[in-house]
Amino acid sequence: MKIGLDLDGVVIDSEKTIRTYLEIYAIEKLNGAAIVNYDEPKMYSRYNFTKDEQEEFIQKYLLQCSKESSLMAGFKPVYQRLKDAGHEFVVITARGGYNQDMKTDAIRIISEANLDKEIEKFYWHTSDKLEACQKENVDIMIDDDWQVIDKLSKNGIKTLYFRDTNMKKLPESEYVKEVNNWGDIYRVIVDMCK
Repeated sequence: MKIGLDLDGVVIDSEKTIRTYLEIYAIEKLNGAAIVNYDEPKMYSRYNFTKDEQEEFIQKYLLQCSKESSLMAGFKPVYQRLKDAGHEFVVITARGGYNQDMKTDAIRIISEANLDKEIEKFYWHTSDKLEACQKENVDIMIDDDWQVIDKLSKNGIKTLYFRDTNMKKLPESEYVKEVNNWGDIYRVIVDMCK
């Protein structure tokens, strides 16, 4: 099976770090501005920030959030088990499009885990994950962005929606299965291969 992987919120636990710094920024810089749109998958777009405030947050904190992030709990042992079972992996991520240093830092995290030679292919700063999934003929894509999951599933690509508790809930179907950790992912993929 060929498995597509998003990085942030799936392989790299950057989302919780970003949420922490967003709250710090909102409280200290914007007098406690609160979240106004929980359905927005881009964390900094959830707040009622102006474009300038969003840009300031990105410039001041985004790379710092990446540098403080690490692999998701359970990723490495599950990845190794799936790899040993013959599964292939391709990373399909938007990372690196807005800020090249974000790509460099992701490579650092993956290299420190000795996975840089293990993953077959990388698609960086990919805005259209559907196109990459179709080109690579992935059997299943794991992503934490409900908009990506919705688009892929509507185009016949099976997905695992790595949903954090504060993300929009999607109905499950033949093409959408919700998971919350790498143990869930392992169980679903093993069951699919029976």
